[in-house]
Amino acid sequence: MIVIPGEMAPFVDVPDCRVWDGGDITPLVRAEFYVPSYMAGEWAFEVMAEMPALQVCQLPTAGYEHALAHLPPGVTLCNAAGVHDASTAELAVGLMLTRLRRLDDMARAMSDGTFLHDRFDSLADKRVLIVGAGGIGQALARRLEGFECEVVLVGRTEREGVRARTDLDGLLPESDVVVLALPLDDASRGMVDARFLSRMKDGALLVNVARGGIADTGAILAEVGRLTFALDVTDPEPLPADHPLWRAPGVFITPHVGGNTTAFLPRIGRLITDQVRRWQSGAELRNVIVS
Repeated sequence: MIVIPGEMAPFVDVPDCRVWDGGDITPLVRAEFYVPSYMAGEWAFEVMAEMPALQVCQLPTAGYEHALAHLPPGVTLCNAAGVHDASTAELAVGLMLTRLRRLDDMARAMSDGTFLHDRFDSLADKRVLIVGAGGIGQALARRLEGFECEVVLVGRTEREGVRARTDLDGLLPESDVVVLALPLDDASRGMVDARFLSRMKDGALLVNVARGGIADTGAILAEVGRLTFALDVTDPEPLPADHPLWRAPGVFITPHVGGNTTAFLPRIGRLITDQVRRWQSGAELRNVIVS
């Protein structure tokens, strides 16, 4: 049996899908192919323990660290690599422009009628360092081509057009904007620490559209004033209402909305349709994280 969330059902073109968005788990004992609800809590992953027939868990997110602790032995885990690339790259561009041109400050100034006129930073002629050379990083690099800035991609290892993470020490002081677009794993968790931020030049902008756990929140707060920040993800998340990061000058926060646009449902629907057909025919699945 194939189990998918209700919001995705109109976009999935395979027969005999069962919709489940929580509640009675009795019908799930026959689930073989399972898609958790998008941005769901732990309950959507804990329920896999009640699926003895489960063969495949297809995530609707590019991130997968939240599912690993609940994945039953022998179950194949696939992520949604590619589905969120365009939307997340769009947001990254928007975050850069918002903070460089101080659109966030202008929006706040509107409430009291302040005309915040000045000469602000342009994205043109900036050096943008994208840490993460996967689908999102590549999509962002393509979108930045028309902004007349210099783009440097960094991946785990060096290859054509991509620098290695081991080069970061030398690249950070030369970059005006640093964008985090890499997965959260053992190698990246806490990577953006006090030392990482200290290597960035005065006035540089850090943009995080990856995962909050990649950047140390205390280290970010310690650099407020010298650096600026645009964060779609935070640690902790959601950020408590009384957290000092909300009111830190030069910090712009969005509520983890990188991939959650109108492009999401049609694209995840196409991926699920393709994956189910591959699974039913015995073909190799895409985006396999654990097999």
